[in-house]
Amino acid sequence: MAWNTSNTFIGPAHFPPVETTPLIDELIAAHAPVAIGVSGGKDSDVAAFETLAALERAGHKGPRVLIHSDLGRIEHTDSRPACERLATRLGIELVVVKRKAGDLMDRWLVRWQHNLERYRQLQCVKMILPWSTPAMRFCTSELKTAVICRDLVERFQGCTILSVVGLRRQESATRAPQVKLQNATFGTTGYSWHPILAWSREDVLAYHRFHGFPLHEAYTTYGLSRVSCAFCMLAGRDDLAASATDPRSHDIYREMVELEIVSTFSFQSGRWLGDVAPHLLSSEMLARLKEAKQKVEARERAEARIPRHLHYVKGWPTVMPTRAEAALLSEVRRSMAEIMHLTIEYSEPKTILDRYAELMAMHASRNKGQKRLPASLYPMQQELWNTL
Repeated sequence: MAWNTSNTFIGPAHFPPVETTPLIDELIAAHAPVAIGVSGGKDSDVAAFETLAALERAGHKGPRVLIHSDLGRIEHTDSRPACERLATRLGIELVVVKRKAGDLMDRWLVRWQHNLERYRQLQCVKMILPWSTPAMRFCTSELKTAVICRDLVERFQGCTILSVVGLRRQESATRAPQVKLQNATFGTTGYSWHPILAWSREDVLAYHRFHGFPLHEAYTTYGLSRVSCAFCMLAGRDDLAASATDPRSHDIYREMVELEIVSTFSFQSGRWLGDVAPHLLSSEMLARLKEAKQKVEARERAEARIPRHLHYVKGWPTVMPTRAEAALLSEVRRSMAEIMHLTIEYSEPKTILDRYAELMAMHASRNKGQKRLPASLYPMQQELWNTL
């Protein structure tokens, strides 16, 4: 094996060096706690190996953990076992955390129910999709970053924490403050550390081979190019189709397609998950999926009638509709209710104008720091302002 007694990797010279900065070096020398985020994927494996080797070379004596956020039934079956194999190989504790309010599929389902209620209560003028998107990655921010950082600030109170992420792309600074590790109650601060930014995919695969450390079965058995969720909103069609070949992913696949059907929003922009592996769906689901696609066209035609200045912007609503615009919104909302089989409030022009006045008054009160109106009037609106 290419390890010495202190677990320091003695590898070939062609592997890129670990990237640090003077600040990271100072924190290592000060024995700051180091938490290495792991997913079971090849990049986080290498980041873990190389980070620990760098810490050994630097004489680091501070606490170290691997930390994995379990996203629930959307995860590949082998992800947690892969992290456990890594922890065993490295002889380091693996911390597994989860979102207390439910897994990622639960988050999408609850978000959809909230979005329906927003529409019913005229807290938005267009229907809002249930899914996370490349521009709105709450799947990462809420179910990974926030959950991991919450554990770390409680675990390492009063410390400056180094949070290691196995990124390879030149999309982030090697050293950057991690705001979710800054916690006044627990007295923590922290920084993200991306030690393998310069590594290529070929470097990572060669490292695994040299090392004899097994890759996640998603790569070796099912042929995926990356490991994230079993069905990821960033995945290409080939990876989605490859995930669908794992029988253990069939239940979550059908559950996700069901949400596509009831919401009329495709999982990815321009790509329906239901089209990836239609052979896994019943004839009844296929018929309903076809109907959902037809509803999309009707929904988009209806919503296209809404004047752009009435669309959502930060602080919505910012303008009162005219009487003619209220009449148009009434027509659109009635059409949407029919398309989506919804019972809605504020379907008449007058009630729409009254609702806009109410919402604008609540927003003005909020901006002026005045005493808020009763919470029963705007819980969903507040969430809308915070999440869109």
